[in-house]
Amino acid sequence: QVQLVESGGGLVQPGGSLRLSCAVSRSIFSSYIMAWYRQAPGEQRQLVASSTSAGSTAYADAVKGRFTLSKDNAKNTVYLQMNSLKPEDTAVYYCNAENTYTGTAYWGQGTQVTVSS
Repeated sequence: QVQLVESGGGLVQPGGSLRLSCAVSRSIFSSYIMAWYRQAPGEQRQLVASSTSAGSTAYADAVKGRFTLSKDNAKNTVYLQMNSLKPEDTAVYYCNAENTYTGTAYWGQGTQVTVSS
């Protein structure tokens, strides 16, 4: 079992920044794809950014150049640095871990990000 706990969400003005954190219950980065998803009201959950066990990172077009996913192996924590935030970034953000070999996936409880003036 893997537990994921997100934090760092909140209310921010357009153009502002937030850093989300995802604390992982044990060391898994060497065998899991780590990702951030988001879900806005009335919409499907969408992939925002992902990082493979080899460290290859990919971003959705909507956030490319503004968001950065990083991992701290020592702290078993994944971060999502979000800059130049826009109202359309408003959503619940979820941390996801997927086992590279089995496909088993785990989700955090989500953290709300609201971008509004």
